[in-house]
Order: sequence, then structure tokens, then C-alpha cells
Amino acid sequence: MFSDDELSDDKFLCGRLHLLQPIKGYRAATDPVLLAAACPAKPGESVLDLGCGVGAAALCLGLRVPGVRLEGLELQPDYADLARRNSERNAIPVEVHEGDLARMPAAIRKDFDHVIANPPYYPPGGSPSPVPGRARAMQVETPLADWVAAASRRLRPGGWLTLICGADGLPQVLGAMGSKLGSAAVLPLAPRDGRPALRILFQARKGGRAAFRLLAPLVIHHGPAHDGDRESYTPEANAILREGADLLARFR
Repeated sequence: MFSDDELSDDKFLCGRLHLLQPIKGYRAATDPVLLAAACPAKPGESVLDLGCGVGAAALCLGLRVPGVRLEGLELQPDYADLARRNSERNAIPVEVHEGDLARMPAAIRKDFDHVIANPPYYPPGGSPSPVPGRARAMQVETPLADWVAAASRRLRPGGWLTLICGADGLPQVLGAMGSKLGSAAVLPLAPRDGRPALRILFQARKGGRAAFRLLAPLVIHHGPAHDGDRESYTPEANAILREGADLLARFR
């Protein structure tokens, strides 16, 4: 487990959420915030966060939707421990389970209203991070298709999968839908106006039959390039990443 001097205490959503994270290791940034903002969960509904890490996505969702029932699955015990600690210190209940999505613990072999996931999407090979936990959290070991299949097994009929991944992973995600998932929508996430989307938010419904939709991109930053220390988020991105707004209107 991480010792206290190996951790930082980081503010999310303008300080409404405080997360302990490893100084050296995988550190949550904007992806889990965007993921939580896109999940259409309502109070009383159940949500499973696959690969929950330190709990960032689940806790952002729990802050936005009080009363949602949250559970998480995390492969790395030290990150699962941080997720539990972050749940307690933010007073947002999350039941965190340790295990592999290919061999899920018996406690989560049940139906959920929603599954959310932020799988690793850096391709294997190259120079991995020298910090094993960071490398495992960021580089692909389990194919995206397996994440989609695992999520589909955990969804109740009519339940929703919401996933964030690299744009180059979209063909794998679409190919993994099979006959169980439908009503899919893809929201490209463009770093700046006129730039290619590097990430996408994907949403699909178990048993859905609506036509596939490719949505207009969400642009994250103003201007053609980073401008020093000035705040560069677009108004919509700022509302999501700093103020906790949702992305649900984009998917309706």
C-alpha cells in the first residue's frame, strides 16, 4: 500500500472533491471527470465502475447524483485501497472490490443499471512508465473488446454502458457491441477547435435498437495552442471539469 509521503491530496471540481493519489503512478486527470459527466444515472440506480483506480469517476458521479449506488472493480490492491479511503473522506459511499474483469468477484456478478469504464488506451510496446502501477493503468493489457464484453455481462436489460477511450480504439469498441448492445452514440473529444479528436466518449444500451449516432465534437480548449498559465477551457468544458455539470444533453 502507498505510504502517506507517497501521496498527494488533489482537488477536483473546484475543491468539492479531494482525492488522494500517488505522486508517482497513475494520476486521474480530466478523463474520469468527463466519463462521470456523461453517465445518465439517476438517484437510486446502481453503477459499476470497471477499473475504478482511486475512485475518481465514481466519486465525481456520486457528487453530481446523490443517492446513486456505486460499486467499483480495481485490479491493483493499492489503488483499490485509495479508492476506499477517498470514498470515506469525501463521504460518498463506494463499495470497492479487488479483482480482474475477466474473473470478476462473485459480489459483482449481478445486474447493474449502468457500467462506466476508463480503460487503458496507450498501445503496448514502446517505453512503458518505470512505475509499474502507472504502466498497468495506462497501457493496454486487456483488449478494449474484453472491457465492452465484461460491461455488457454486468448490465441489466436496458442498462447503459458509458466508456471513454482513445479515438483509435473506436473500431474495437464498435466491433465488440455484437447483438447485445445498441442505440450507440459517440462523442468525439477535440483538444481544440479544428484539431482531430484524440479521445471519445461512447455510450450504448443493452438491448437498444436505435440508430447509431456520431455527435458533434466537444471542444476542450480555446485557441490554437496553450497560452501560458491562462485558463483555456471552453465554457462548456469549464462547466463540466470545474463546476460538475453533466454531458447528458449531448447524448439525448
